[in-house]
Amino acid sequence: MCGRATGTIFNDVKEVFKMTQRSEQAAALKSILQLNREPVGVKFLTTEDYGKLHDSYDDTTKTRYCQALMRAGQGAKIVITDGNISCPASAAAFGLKPLPEVLRSGQMLLNMGLFASLDAGKKAMEGMTRLEQGAYQAVLLSPLKDIEVEPDVVVLESKPEHLMWTSLASIYTTGERLHYSTAVFQATCVDATVIPFVKGIVNSTLGCYGCRDATNINDTEGLTGFPYRFLEDILNNLVSLSQKAMPVARSKKAYQVFHPEQVQESPQTH
Repeated sequence: MCGRATGTIFNDVKEVFKMTQRSEQAAALKSILQLNREPVGVKFLTTEDYGKLHDSYDDTTKTRYCQALMRAGQGAKIVITDGNISCPASAAAFGLKPLPEVLRSGQMLLNMGLFASLDAGKKAMEGMTRLEQGAYQAVLLSPLKDIEVEPDVVVLESKPEHLMWTSLASIYTTGERLHYSTAVFQATCVDATVIPFVKGIVNSTLGCYGCRDATNINDTEGLTGFPYRFLEDILNNLVSLSQKAMPVARSKKAYQVFHPEQVQESPQTH
């Protein structure tokens, strides 16, 4: 993968069309939502998939998954394997390596000051959704705009307002309630990637200790992940939302006519 020739001409015209379609989808997402980062496509790879790759990927840099996601959002193409993944928690989440006992027991989370007790840390780890060990040999990350294979999951790392519209677009025609799943740990790998892939749902997360320590995610950003097969409907619904609801909310007209200085403050109680 690293060192493979780039710009290979695809013989499969349909695949070229799909790549063009994904480029247009990414552009539409960025435009409607006003994203600063690229939407990222994530693909879980088997050994057989390797021979189908034509682009050049960084598969040597030691990296955490959250760091690879950050870089893909900035334009990089990365493949994570058991040889270059440096985070044991995400390695286990993707089935690339077994979960170390220090994590399984909750001891590491206790040592990091994330939970009050060993039992709490252990329970958090027991609740993590993970892929079966050995089911996939690698994880490919690429900007959605030029990903060469159909991704399994799309991940957005952005402001809550952007994630709000994306989430609303996912239920625009159904009105169902969304139920997000997080332990506020392993936010990028489990919450935004594995859960959408395994459970086939939209999932949003506030981030976690790891990604906020190891990446450039802003204090004002979170993440949403969803199966790629949802993207067409989400985009169509975002277009509908952008016709009325979105511009009205963004104009803040109701706020502009609100004059708090004219509102008598309630007396404080002690």
